[in-house]
Amino acid sequence: MGTPETSREPCPDRILDDAGGAFGMGVVGGGAYHFLKGLYNSPKGARLYGGEQALRMNAPRVGGSFAVWGGVFSTFDCTMVYLRQKEDPWNSILSGAATGGFLAMRQGMGATARSAAMGGVLLALIEGAGIMLTTVLEKNQNQAIMMEDPAAGMTALPGPEAEGSSSSSVGSWLGGWFGKGKEAEAAASSGSETTILESFDAPPVPSYDYK
Repeated sequence: MGTPETSREPCPDRILDDAGGAFGMGVVGGGAYHFLKGLYNSPKGARLYGGEQALRMNAPRVGGSFAVWGGVFSTFDCTMVYLRQKEDPWNSILSGAATGGFLAMRQGMGATARSAAMGGVLLALIEGAGIMLTTVLEKNQNQAIMMEDPAAGMTALPGPEAEGSSSSSVGSWLGGWFGKGKEAEAAASSGSETTILESFDAPPVPSYDYK
């Protein structure tokens, strides 16, 4: 089954990935909670032992519950991707509602409906928070880029070449008004044209005859 390219794993592998991640979250979070609860409820002198015992008894159970929820959720998510042929937040919302209703099915229709509604609302809140966080991060990133390079949107100031081209254009405009005297001088000074000097009579050759 082909799925669109996302940051998550493709659909067959996504189920195991989400189940394993949910199990790790449940073990760590549930273990920490029940360890602190065991420390608080144990008598003085045996608090550390009571916390350890509560951790060993409850952490695997909470991790297993999280793993079941994550695996069922990912299964419904892949089903929605296959049926709708696209990845969007509605897949997660519908999968959350289906997961909540499916896991509470043995407790009756009322409990199933309540769990489905709670699962859908929870996933809608999570997806909405993720979209808002992504939008804020993108906006902050764009502002940081604008602050680092403030001249990106400004026009470049004229340099020496631009000034030279503008002066030449002004000179050509003035030359059109006031004649072409300066053009002739420029051509003569550049040496591109050869000027012919007017000829003049040579002085007479002196003779040394005695008169």
